[in-house]
Amino acid sequence: MKLHLVIALISGILMGLTTAPVNAWPLAWIALVPLWVLVVSYERKKAEEKKAKLSFFPFTFLLLPLCWGIGYHGTALFWITGIHPMTWLGVPWLPSLLITIFCWTFITLWGAGLVTVWAIGFRTIFDLIPNSKYPIQNTLVRLLIGTALWCSLESFWSSGSLWWTSLSYTQSPHNLAILHLGQISGPNTITAAIVAVNGLIAELGIGKEKNNFDKVILSKLIIVISLLAGLHIIGFVLYSRPLIQPPETALKVGIIQGNIPNKIKFNSAGWYRAIEGYTIGYRTLADKGVDAVLIPETALPFIWTNPDRIPRSFYTAVLEKGAVAWVGGFGETERNLTNSLFTVTASGEIFSRYDKVKLVPLGEYIPFEEYLGSLIDKLSPLDAHLILGKPNQVFDTPFGRAIVGICYDSAFSELFRRQAANGGEFILSAANDAHYKESMMAQHHAQDIMRAIETDRWAVRATNTGYSGIIDPHGQTQWLSKINTFELHAATIYRRQSQTLYVRWGDWLTPLLLLLAALIPAVEYLLQKKNDN
Repeated sequence: MKLHLVIALISGILMGLTTAPVNAWPLAWIALVPLWVLVVSYERKKAEEKKAKLSFFPFTFLLLPLCWGIGYHGTALFWITGIHPMTWLGVPWLPSLLITIFCWTFITLWGAGLVTVWAIGFRTIFDLIPNSKYPIQNTLVRLLIGTALWCSLESFWSSGSLWWTSLSYTQSPHNLAILHLGQISGPNTITAAIVAVNGLIAELGIGKEKNNFDKVILSKLIIVISLLAGLHIIGFVLYSRPLIQPPETALKVGIIQGNIPNKIKFNSAGWYRAIEGYTIGYRTLADKGVDAVLIPETALPFIWTNPDRIPRSFYTAVLEKGAVAWVGGFGETERNLTNSLFTVTASGEIFSRYDKVKLVPLGEYIPFEEYLGSLIDKLSPLDAHLILGKPNQVFDTPFGRAIVGICYDSAFSELFRRQAANGGEFILSAANDAHYKESMMAQHHAQDIMRAIETDRWAVRATNTGYSGIIDPHGQTQWLSKINTFELHAATIYRRQSQTLYVRWGDWLTPLLLLLAALIPAVEYLLQKKNDN
């Protein structure tokens, strides 16, 4: 059993290595295989041990998916340890270390919980379904249920506040062909593809007791190769479609990467440096003829409720140069603060505002605040607490409606899909990843690549310290900044009104898989019952 746990842990770590900084994305197509085999094999052993009246889900079984989940999520999310030390927030070194360990452990176990629930559900269902006399049919039923269940759990987990490590993002930013499957039914399309291929490979070695093993394994191998090739061909066809970009839809945008360290961001030295840097950057880009300038999340960390709150030098620059400014700052709603992006027009007026929907737990709000608030309130550098933005916001600009994501929003595809369905023509992504490791910055960029492909939109990314970038609707990075540098960049993007299947219908694939997963065993059961009679 110890060997099985080691195998589960190592295969989970291999899945974690598919993300930045290693980016070994091909491993995603095999890293789930050991867990699938272990879960199915344990099911067979458990069926033989029922006479011994053992507990239904012994701890040794639960450890298998738990170890795999810890390996995957712990490796992929190791960047969270970059929050230490938090001495700049007034948190002493040792408590900072303990808080960091707690955060990493909690989010790792939260992700591992998804894998554990999947394994329990996967095995439970097959305890209830009689095996068919045809091995291929058993394989396909297992495959369908395993895939549908994983996609359903990712949908459920992503509806909450803690979400980042979907299996789908293991392919970003490198496997652009397969990422285009996201245009069909969102990230769960890619997740389904990865789980299905892993499951089929795992099934190659299952069912050896059957007489026609050679024919069965050959059939399964053909199905594996056909599925993997077919998925990539479909994605490549979508990837190969030319981008139609009429000149009248062009929009010249500027990006300012301010590079303001978090250590000084919320004191007077940081404010002065931010005002000076963003004002000079804005003027420089405006002189290059840009239509608008995007500035990162909370780049000018002031409460923006009217023009009088705008820093005077920056406000004057906007009035003189006339380029629209999309500025990250704080809004105010009923004595609470919001992490917001504002459109400031040439007249100096605030034209529109978007409030961040997905706040970072502990960093921007305190879960169970009535119990934990006094203990960890120092994690927030603000006097007032941030509140969530509404998920149905629209963000109008003088150039048309935009899709906005502020930092952590990027992990939640439904926020972008909803805005695209409501007429968003291009993506504005503003973030501040300065307190994390470089691998997180790369993963964040990878998330926005997926959002650009799914919605078929150009994306403009402005971050505090990197990576800022320009992404086209095919997920190709047209420009990428360096890390920890002050940078200015001007580029032309194009407004688009097309709607992918995902934008129109949302994640329709997961309900379909669930329906098929429920119908096929039911039909098989009725047919078998009819034959028995």
